[in-house]
Amino acid sequence: MSGVAGTSVQRGPRDIESLVVKSPVSSVLTYRRPLVRTAVASGVDLRPAPTPRFRPDPARSLAVETNGRKEMLNMRVPARGAGTAFIATLAITALAACSSTSTSPSPSATSSGGAVPQISADAFTADFSAMKQLTSLASQGKGMVGVLLPDTTTSARYVTFDAPYLKKAFETAGLDSSKFKIDNAQGSASTMQTQAEADITAGASVLLVDALDSGSGAAIEAAASARGVKVIDYDRLVKGGAKDRTYVSFDNVKVGQLIGQGEITCIADWKVTKPNILIMDGDPTDNNAKLFAEGYNGVLKTHFDNGEYVNVGEPAGTWTPSVAQTTFAQQYTAHPNINAVVTPNDDNANAVIAYLQSKQIPAKTFPTTGQDASLSGLQNILKGFQCGTVYKPIYFEAQAAAAAALYLRAGVTVPSTLVNGKTTDDTAKSDVGSVLLTPLWVTTKNMADTVVKDGAVTSSSLCISQVKDACTAAGIQ
Repeated sequence: MSGVAGTSVQRGPRDIESLVVKSPVSSVLTYRRPLVRTAVASGVDLRPAPTPRFRPDPARSLAVETNGRKEMLNMRVPARGAGTAFIATLAITALAACSSTSTSPSPSATSSGGAVPQISADAFTADFSAMKQLTSLASQGKGMVGVLLPDTTTSARYVTFDAPYLKKAFETAGLDSSKFKIDNAQGSASTMQTQAEADITAGASVLLVDALDSGSGAAIEAAASARGVKVIDYDRLVKGGAKDRTYVSFDNVKVGQLIGQGEITCIADWKVTKPNILIMDGDPTDNNAKLFAEGYNGVLKTHFDNGEYVNVGEPAGTWTPSVAQTTFAQQYTAHPNINAVVTPNDDNANAVIAYLQSKQIPAKTFPTTGQDASLSGLQNILKGFQCGTVYKPIYFEAQAAAAAALYLRAGVTVPSTLVNGKTTDDTAKSDVGSVLLTPLWVTTKNMADTVVKDGAVTSSSLCISQVKDACTAAGIQ
């Protein structure tokens, strides 16, 4: 008999099978006819109830071996009339006392029996070396990993960073290019649905989903779960998504807090008097936008409450830069006293800055904020039109997501060393196990040592003629 660790089956008298147990651990054996159906559970009483009447039968016995010591233990067979199946139960408790050898928990194992490598959320670096620890998972897993990215318009990151970094992460772990597929929905929920269905049909065992909105994302995840496909929410949480999913993102409340604190610091550094601040949010259907707003509104609340700042308003949010520009223009026309704005990402900030420049607003007088450390955002910081940007090293996020996908593809649980937090899904009324990474606030003071040093941008692409002197002042060569 196979499938039970530390056991083997030998033939006994009258061709009755005997179980040889080689373990010092206290166990209970439940033995049913046919004799090959045997269960072992350490410390768990598997005896059925009610217990039938028994009579001894010396012909049926168990040969038990513990650290070299062998014993034959009699089985009991139901008396005639107690039923056709006989049940023999033996609690092997004295055997543990006979052993002087202690045991320790077995290491976790993949579906093919190998030890599971452990990796932590802070293990990822710019050289992707941590992914090499997961080559055994890549070789043992089954099925394809389908990656679904949302668009190319709300942020340049998906084409510039996410797709190539995810590819590099999978390949560094040794996953063949035929075992993963990266698609971009180009802003269409129906296209993402079609891509997801194609991946599932092609044999995907894991879907990594960066949904355009929670409604379409939840539909994709429901279809995947119904087919036994594991799901990872990438970068943004799908409200009402798959029950057993994993969420991989940066700590988005912290992102918002960095934006809020950056606004406060900039107001002071640029000597803005009587700050009248417009709060601009991301798309309300995006759970990340909610978390960002929670962060920056929490930081700014004290200044609004004590009258130091004026909250001019918080119009409906968007991730579409052209819509953000229109919204800002309407608000600025209605409230010409606005002299600072919280903008939730670089692309929206760039749209607002273009409008401010059309009104001849000079540099370092009208604070704006952002995130993503995009090329335009970094250049706006160097020009003095943007206070700073939240840098979320996407190579961290891509590696964390790829690592989680490899664990799930190998049929094992993503380890607690990687899943380091929880995120509340208000729609599902549940907490989702999350890999939460740490973001950074980037200004001219640390740009050289962060985004440039990491290779997120090159100095040649960043330091165009308009910002060449600013680059030199910032130590960017």
